[in-house]
Amino acid sequence: MCGRFTLTARAEDVADQFGLSAVPALSPRYNIAPTQSVPAVRARVELLGRELVFARWGLIPAWASDPAIGARMINARAETVAEKPAYRSAFARRRCLVPADGFYEWRAVAGKKQPVCFRSRDGRPFAFAVLWEQWAAPSGEVLSSCAILTTQANELVRPIHERMPVIVAPHHYDVWLGTQAASSEALRGLLRPWLGEMTATFVSMHVNNPRHDDERCLAPPP
Repeated sequence: MCGRFTLTARAEDVADQFGLSAVPALSPRYNIAPTQSVPAVRARVELLGRELVFARWGLIPAWASDPAIGARMINARAETVAEKPAYRSAFARRRCLVPADGFYEWRAVAGKKQPVCFRSRDGRPFAFAVLWEQWAAPSGEVLSSCAILTTQANELVRPIHERMPVIVAPHHYDVWLGTQAASSEALRGLLRPWLGEMTATFVSMHVNNPRHDDERCLAPPP
């Protein structure tokens, strides 16, 4: 699964990586957790280019009666996303990219949960494959939400966890965002374990508390 991630890169680097026309207002995040607001890159509706918006992490289907369901829908399995009723409409029509530059998984060590941070070897931000939805409350308020797709873990992640977030290569951004025509089969072909060079680093248990969001999350363990 993917339960926490980081986005500490400069906003200028995020804009460059994702081809944004304006530099977004982003502050370094060291411990992004479910139900929090996350940045999402989408294709602009009826306009050229891409836009960065914010969505709550935890997808709320349009038909849901209670937005609390989103806390249980932070991830969607790549293998079944095209068929599952909660995700198939978003998979067909509402795909986006969430920028990140690291994600955490945990390993049991001496009875404790030892966090491991996985990052790109070159340190640059990368893109999670994500689905988004809009949910309308009875009051009329409209809430945007999202779920990160997961797939089988690659060789680096597998000793820690059996699954990992789907990472989309830059040359596939337009396909995933829908600005290039692609079949459902072609889209599913993107949902594979990441083969790019990554690093795995044990970090401080400070990150285990989702209320902690500072540089100490990435500090070496004592």
